Amino acid sequence: MSTHHPIAIIGAGLGGLVAARVLHVHGIEAAVFDLEESAAARTQGGMLDIHEENGQRALRAAGLHEEFLALVHPGGEAMRLVGPDGTVHVEAEDDGTGGRPEIDRGDLRRLLLTSLPEGTVRWGRKVTGARPLGDGRHEVAFADGSTVTTDLLVGADGAWSRIRPLLSDAAPAYTGISFVEADLLDADARHPRSAALLGGGFFLSLGPGRGFLGHRETDGSLHVYTALRAPESWLDTVDFTDAPAAKAAVLAHFEGWDEGLRALVADADGTLVPRRIHALPTGHRWARVPGVTLLGDAAHLMSPFAGEGANLAMLDGAELALALAAHPGHLEAALAAYEQALFPRSEASATESAESLETMFGEHGLEQMTAFFASAPNG
Repeated sequence: MSTHHPIAIIGAGLGGLVAARVLHVHGIEAAVFDLEESAAARTQGGMLDIHEENGQRALRAAGLHEEFLALVHPGGEAMRLVGPDGTVHVEAEDDGTGGRPEIDRGDLRRLLLTSLPEGTVRWGRKVTGARPLGDGRHEVAFADGSTVTTDLLVGADGAWSRIRPLLSDAAPAYTGISFVEADLLDADARHPRSAALLGGGFFLSLGPGRGFLGHRETDGSLHVYTALRAPESWLDTVDFTDAPAAKAAVLAHFEGWDEGLRALVADADGTLVPRRIHALPTGHRWARVPGVTLLGDAAHLMSPFAGEGANLAMLDGAELALALAAHPGHLEAALAAYEQALFPRSEASATESAESLETMFGEHGLEQMTAFFASAPNG
């Protein structure tokens, strides 16, 4: 048996949830399908800086801006940039006047989930494929053998979207940067040197082709990304099930760096997590296909070096919902209006992200980023 839903959103990430919430605010029902077994299936970790011009705009459209402000991390907009020798090149405190407050991704996702009617999200529904049925309708098949049909199919299912092939043959490509993620728990008590080094907000240390990015989380832990310009196969040469060996393999690329910086990896708790950074082609777009569209990483996956991914996904979700509300009974007009704004917006951010990657991990990344932050309004 196949169930019909007028609007089916694939993916309960931030973008899909914002879309469902803004539709709900306007009295429009949507069904959200997610492959995870429950909202608590995995840690949503990591801090996000939510920008005034896009992420916060989306939260206002969702009627959740005040609740969001109550969850932001005080002091989270502080930043520190240091060189490989540990010298601080730029330091900025959070004086409360910035437009990019930090929030724990898990807290933000919970806010969105609890704002939706019970049962909006269908958990444990992993998409195996989708096909057009004609007249703009689509059928989505799930791993449990069930199917749904829909008048509007929204691919909010991330980098490796199962919905994207209905619109585009583009696929994410490796950007040349690999991350290794690490956590230092209860940092003030257990890792005081690292806690003092990172400070209260965002932390960045750069050398040619490599660096550390980190932030303090609301639970008192430090989350650190070791970044390395490396062949796509490099991570496969490291045994990440053997924590001491993995740490040694990563730190081999940071010989001569300050011991305090090396300790961000050497003293990490638990296992290290490898992650290749991928991106869709800059300027990715598609011809209008009736009854289906994309948002967030499914539409415009980019590297994280412009800090726009989550913000754009949320704005996409809000803008799609607002377009649908503004064009009742005219689905194609709504989708055309949404995509007309989506494409140039995402292209601009993807371009910025790609350029920032080259700057940060270029030969003179430290000097160029020092100049950038020093000239920034809050620098």
